[in-house]
Amino acid sequence: MTCTRRSLMRRAALATLALGTAWAPAAWAQSAWPAKSVTMIVPFPPGGVADTVARPVAEALSRELKQPVVVENRAGAGGAVGIGAVARAPADGYTVLLSLSSISILPEADLILDRKPAYQMNQFKPIARFTADPTVFVVRADAPWKSMAEFIADAKARPGTYNYGSSGNYGTMHVPMEMLKNEAGFRMTHIPYTGAGPAIVALLAGQVDALATGPSTVAQQIKAGRLRALAHWGDQPLAALPEVPSLTQLGYPVKFAQWSGLFVPAATPEDVVQRLRTAAAKVAVDPMVVQVIEKAGSPIAYLDAPDFQAYWDQDARTMTGAVKRIGKVE
Repeated sequence: MTCTRRSLMRRAALATLALGTAWAPAAWAQSAWPAKSVTMIVPFPPGGVADTVARPVAEALSRELKQPVVVENRAGAGGAVGIGAVARAPADGYTVLLSLSSISILPEADLILDRKPAYQMNQFKPIARFTADPTVFVVRADAPWKSMAEFIADAKARPGTYNYGSSGNYGTMHVPMEMLKNEAGFRMTHIPYTGAGPAIVALLAGQVDALATGPSTVAQQIKAGRLRALAHWGDQPLAALPEVPSLTQLGYPVKFAQWSGLFVPAATPEDVVQRLRTAAAKVAVDPMVVQVIEKAGSPIAYLDAPDFQAYWDQDARTMTGAVKRIGKVE
């Protein structure tokens, strides 16, 4: 081997070594994710369905990722403030979103209100769905209505007399009520709050007459004898409230699921997405997570990213259609 050839081979080897050394920190940085705490944005106040799911999920994710996953409630505009904040966050895996099905509703609502949407659905990549609960129609236990038929008859006889609370205009507590009102033909006044928690407090305090919400946020109040469930928006019996009839059974074919899911900004690196998917799959069968969420009245209904995406696409079509029928709400 000539000296020149040996020299060229030596230079090539040194260049390869240098290239490998240069790439090593970047590759290590990717494989080391997460290298710090992760923020989980919940776009509603404490006490609602999203928060009920987020707390045990974040704790379990912390164990799986070996870094703290810190829940941050960032409420406002029916969820748009927090969801929009995640849409604008760096796509590095350190900001994730635990949202409800309202993520599908709010962009269409903004268009109806002649506003620029706070975000678009294609700004997010789904990681996993954790729950999918039909909303439940509840009144105070001391209310005069013992059945949905009694309530609807009374509401028809006195149109506009009664009101209902929600987590905000076009949110997951507003849309199902409007679907029911349209199908059953009665009128009620809508009182929006900043989240399910404040709306439930208002119901218990007698400030509103009824509301629709996920079973996990009211199951304990029902068991304690403070609230009464009259119907739900599902097509199967509820595990937490098996004696409560569905609206379809009662002759009103309206369905609505208040699901919860984990999302990241759409440009998040694929290796980070895969790590989160793997962790979320383990979280969904974590005994502590299952126990806490089921005790709250909301069984796990896990879907991995591909199936969740298909479900989300179909649900979004249904929800945007419902919002268009509701029309402009000031």
